[in-house]
Amino acid sequence: MNLKNIKYVLLLLLIFISVQARAEVVDRIIAVVNDEVITLHDLSTAFEPYEKNIENTYKGKDKDAIIRQTRETFFQRLIDNILIEQEAKKNGISTTVKDEDVMNVIQGMLGKQKISMAEFQKNLARESSSLEVIKKEIRSQIIRMKVLKREVKDRIMVTDEEIGEYYARHRQDYEGKESVRMKQILLLVASGAAPGEKNKIKMEALRLRELAVKGESFDLLATKYSQGSAAPQGGDVGFIEKGTIIPEVETVAFSLPLNTVSDVIESGIGFHIIKVIDKKGANVKPIAAVREEIKTKIEDEKLDKKYDEWISSVRDKSHIDIKL
Repeated sequence: MNLKNIKYVLLLLLIFISVQARAEVVDRIIAVVNDEVITLHDLSTAFEPYEKNIENTYKGKDKDAIIRQTRETFFQRLIDNILIEQEAKKNGISTTVKDEDVMNVIQGMLGKQKISMAEFQKNLARESSSLEVIKKEIRSQIIRMKVLKREVKDRIMVTDEEIGEYYARHRQDYEGKESVRMKQILLLVASGAAPGEKNKIKMEALRLRELAVKGESFDLLATKYSQGSAAPQGGDVGFIEKGTIIPEVETVAFSLPLNTVSDVIESGIGFHIIKVIDKKGANVKPIAAVREEIKTKIEDEKLDKKYDEWISSVRDKSHIDIKL
C-alpha cells in the first residue's frame, strides 16, 4: 500500500472515530436503575418541551443556570418514575391498567378541549408525536397514580383532633371581614380638570343627590347618570369588604345607616353618592363548614411527607448508578 492509500485509510479511520465519538455523546448511558437504563437521548427528548418553555418564557439573565437546575430536577424525577413503574410491575399493578382506561382519559381530554379524535391526532403529528406515544405516557401516569394511592395515599389518616387543632391554629383564615352592599352614582373628574369644570360636575352631583333624597329612584338615577361600571345594574356594586375601596367612600359606607342616601363624597377620581342596602358583620366560619377544606389541606401536607419517605426507601433498596 502506497503512502497516498495509507493516508486515505487513516483519514477514513479518523472520520469513523470522530462520528462514533459524537454518537456516543449524543446517545450514551447516563443512568442504570436496577435493570433499566436511561440514555442521554432519553433525557434530552423528555426534557425538550420543558427547555423550550423556559427558552420562550424566562427573561432573566441566569437562563442557562435555570435550565441546568430544572434539568437536574427532571432527571431525578425520571429516575423516580422508573422506580415507581418497577414497583408497579413487582406488585402486579401494571396489568390492571387496560387500554379502555387509557382511552377514557383521552376522551375526557378531547371533551374538555372540544376537539375530535382526528383533530387531536393532527395536532400530535404537528408536534412530532402520535396517539400511541400519548397512550403510552397516559398508561404510565395511571400506573404511577395507582402505586402512589396504594403505597402512600391510602395509608394517610386525618383525625378529628388534627382538624380541630388546625382550625384553632389558623382561626384567622376563617374569619369573615365586615362588608357592605351598596349602590353608587359616580361622576368622574378628568385628571387635571380646570376648577370651573370640576365645580360644574360637583353641582351636578349635588343635584342628583337632592333628587334621590326627595324620593326619585336611586337605581334609575344611577343607570342614567352614573359613570361607574355598575351603572347598568342600577349602581349596585355588590358586597364590598373593608379595606378594598377608595378610603373616602369606605369611611362613609361603613358608618352610613341602611337605605340612607349619603352626602356627595369627593375622591381623587370624582364625586360619589352612595346608598348602603345591606351589611354583614365580621364573623367566623364554623368548623363544620370548613371541615373538608381543612382535611384536604392536612392530607396534602401528609401526602408530601409520606411520598418523600416512601420514594427514599425505594431508592435505598434499589441499584441506581448515575453516570452523568
